[in-house]
Amino acid sequence: MLFPNKVKYRKWQTNRKNSKKLADKVETRGNKISFGDFGLKADGHVRLTSNQIESARKAIKRYVGKFGKVYIRVFPDRPVTRKAAEVGMGKGKGDPDHFCMEIFTGRILFEVVGVSEEIAREALRKGGTKLPVKTKIIKKR
Repeated sequence: MLFPNKVKYRKWQTNRKNSKKLADKVETRGNKISFGDFGLKADGHVRLTSNQIESARKAIKRYVGKFGKVYIRVFPDRPVTRKAAEVGMGKGKGDPDHFCMEIFTGRILFEVVGVSEEIAREALRKGGTKLPVKTKIIKKR
């Protein structure tokens, strides 16, 4: 699983979650293919957890085999806190539980290089099914 070695702040404040406003937001960074020939592009707003990223990576890597290379273009650095079960209200914020990354429309999540187009498309399709957001498979121009 992916998680940062050290963070400046152990607990973050929760950002707003108005889905109507966030659905219109488009990613300005990380929206072009840089390392591979084919990429998996997010088509909506979501917070990806480190478990989801890892399961998608495993599915892609399993399909491309040992000759294909997979690049992960996202890293979960945002801590998410959670209080223990059956704990009452108050008494402060919960402890960090896992890490996530906020993804907006247009972000490249994974890239693949070193395999044919059919294998790359099928591998990225299988990886996209592991993620809680609609995805597109794009080709480098």
